[in-house]
Amino acid sequence: MNKQLVTDYNNLNEILDETRKVASNHLTKLHELPPGRFIEDIKFKNLPDKGIGALQVLRYFKKEYASQLANSAGPRYFGFVTGGSTPAALVGDWLVSAYDQNACGSNDSIAPQIERQTIHFFKQLFGLDDEYFGSFVSGATISNMVSLAIARQWAGEQIGIDVSEEGVSSVSNVQVVSATNHSSTVKSLAVLGIGRKAMIKIDTLPDREAIDVDKFEKFLSEYHSDPINVNPLILIANAGTVNTVDFDDLIAIGKLREKYKFWLHVDAAFGGFAAVSKKYEHLMSGINHADSITIDAHKWLNVPYDAAMQFTRHKKLQLKVFQNSAAYLGDPDKSPDFFHYTPENSRRFRALPSWMTLMAYGKEGYQEIVERNCDCAKQLANWIETSTKFVLLSPVRMNVVCFTFNEPHVSMGKIQTYLAKVRDDGRVFFTQTMYKGTPAIRAAISNWQTETKDIAITIEALTEL
Repeated sequence: MNKQLVTDYNNLNEILDETRKVASNHLTKLHELPPGRFIEDIKFKNLPDKGIGALQVLRYFKKEYASQLANSAGPRYFGFVTGGSTPAALVGDWLVSAYDQNACGSNDSIAPQIERQTIHFFKQLFGLDDEYFGSFVSGATISNMVSLAIARQWAGEQIGIDVSEEGVSSVSNVQVVSATNHSSTVKSLAVLGIGRKAMIKIDTLPDREAIDVDKFEKFLSEYHSDPINVNPLILIANAGTVNTVDFDDLIAIGKLREKYKFWLHVDAAFGGFAAVSKKYEHLMSGINHADSITIDAHKWLNVPYDAAMQFTRHKKLQLKVFQNSAAYLGDPDKSPDFFHYTPENSRRFRALPSWMTLMAYGKEGYQEIVERNCDCAKQLANWIETSTKFVLLSPVRMNVVCFTFNEPHVSMGKIQTYLAKVRDDGRVFFTQTMYKGTPAIRAAISNWQTETKDIAITIEALTEL
């Protein structure tokens, strides 16, 4: 065995202790480290012939790179919907690497059983019917892709074609409709061979990002009245849009399915967490009409990247798409193994951090996080409404504040210049966005540590800069 490997194994306790110190040094400074930064491209070095060992590499990393990482797990990172990691989730993620399970089998390890238990917790947390089948995937993008792959299989079967066997070229003109879909759904359409041009935009309600159900019904009536048009239809609905956390009326959409046939996919990547709060659970009413659902864990659940879940009422269709046929894997019709239901054959034990944090804090703990984050968003929005420099572009429904400069014809260049200045100041981090044609600033508040004092610091930075 390589001598350096032997040395590192013999000194494993010292290496782990030193690693803990590096991690602890970072985690204890989350409230003071800059949440965003700009790093120039580095100059590549040559791969060493002779390694320097784990301890020396760790010390090199600490010296050269650790201080240049973004504090995206901190309480004032309001860029992407990034929650950071609760202490229990961090414990779980460290153990995932230590135990290094390939969580694909059903009875050769407890890992897949814990994943099924965690999915059961989520169905209870989000108010999903027990009939839903679910599994972990790497993120909302892959969750959307899995759901739309199942929808593609359904669409083919509506016209007598098994897409999983005959290929996507055997199905033409599958139509996909949405009002304010996330970009990852369009990406999924491209990857799945349905194509970006299959997307049809339906009008939103006035000054909203939610679908106008009356106009959607009119579209359905015209679509299905054409006797030549037998193309199956997929609707991508939203339970929490990215810019304004707007929700489509899932109850009304569900009623339309009594008259018209279409697949209903609901992207609830972070808005699904409305279900944990009495204040916001009404926004998720009608979720059980969905054929498939996307919900993210590394957003509002506050577990480390990467972790998301997919849910569907159509487990048999999912098996047709993703079954992995090989003699040593057994009969996929009788096997509950996840490699028959997800894109991955080899799967990280990514359910463990979610199980840990749900067990540690329960529904009550997540209700408090969600409601506190939403209160912080409203605190920021209230200040913006009194400001002469900024203006809200939409009411704050939950945890995202969308605003811009209070002046006509704001350019994206000005937004970008200002946000770079805010980033380099080091107190808070936002991202740019475009809301109904207006360049804007977006604050997404989803970290378990964010409190009113962080919003006060944010307001100070916005004012001074």
